[in-house]
Amino acid sequence: MIVREGTNPRIIIWALTIFGLAAIYAPPLYLLGVSFNPSLQPGLPHFSDLTLKWYMALGGENALVAALVQSLIIALATAVIATALSLGAALAYRELHRGRSIWFLTVLLPMFVPGVIQGLALSTVISRIGMKASALTVIAGHLLWAMPFAFIVILTSFAAVKRTYLMAADDLGASRFRQFYDITLPLIRPGLISAFIFSFLLSLNEFTRAFYLAGRQNTLPVVLFGKMNAGASPTIYAMSGAIFLVSSVCVVAVALRSLLMQRRVR
Repeated sequence: MIVREGTNPRIIIWALTIFGLAAIYAPPLYLLGVSFNPSLQPGLPHFSDLTLKWYMALGGENALVAALVQSLIIALATAVIATALSLGAALAYRELHRGRSIWFLTVLLPMFVPGVIQGLALSTVISRIGMKASALTVIAGHLLWAMPFAFIVILTSFAAVKRTYLMAADDLGASRFRQFYDITLPLIRPGLISAFIFSFLLSLNEFTRAFYLAGRQNTLPVVLFGKMNAGASPTIYAMSGAIFLVSSVCVVAVALRSLLMQRRVR
C-alpha cells in the first residue's frame, strides 16, 4: 500500500476543522431545534412533532418585542456610525507614513479589553458626569466593540485599490474627492457592506456592555438573560432561533456577494 506524502497531515487538519466547526455550530443548531418543540421542556422534538406555535406566540411577548425593537435601533445606529468611523480610520491609516503601527493598535485596542471592564468603566464615567443610562450610552459601548472589527474588514477591502489607479486618475486631473468617489468607493463597497452587517450583528448580540449601560430600556440579550434566570419560556428559544436564522442568512448573503464580486473582477 502506497501512502501519499502529506495525506496524514491533511486528514488531521480536516478532522480538526470539522471538530471545531461542530463545536461552534452545535449549540445554536440545538437551540434552533428546541424552538420547534411543542413541549414546555427543552429538548429536540421528533420530526412529526415539529411546530411553529412558539414562533406564533412571539407576538404576545410584549417585553421581548419591545427589547427586539430597541436592539434593532441600537444595532442600526451602531452599524452606521461604526462603518463611517472605521472608513475614516482606514483612510487615515493609508495616508500615514509614520506612526502607522501606533494608529493601527490604537484603533484595535478596544477589541482586547474585556467587555465587563469596558461596560463597568463606561458606566462609572457616565454616572460621574451625571448622564443617565439610555440607548445612547449603549451605542457608545457597542461602538467600542464593533469599530475594531469594522476597521479590519474595511482595511482589508482596500487591497482592491491599486496605487496605479489613483495615480492614473491624478494624471487625468481628478481631485482627491473624485478619486475617492469614482475609484476607491466602488472598489471597497463590498467591504463597507460587510463591515456594516458585521457591526450590526455584533451590536444586536452584545450582552456584557449593554448590561451595564442599558438602563431602563433593556436590549434583547439582557431581557433574554433575565427571562432565562426567571424560568425559561419556550418563546425565548423561538426568538433566539429566529435571530440565528436571520444572522445566518445575512452572513451567507455577504459571502455570496463577495464571491460574485471576485468573479466579476477576474
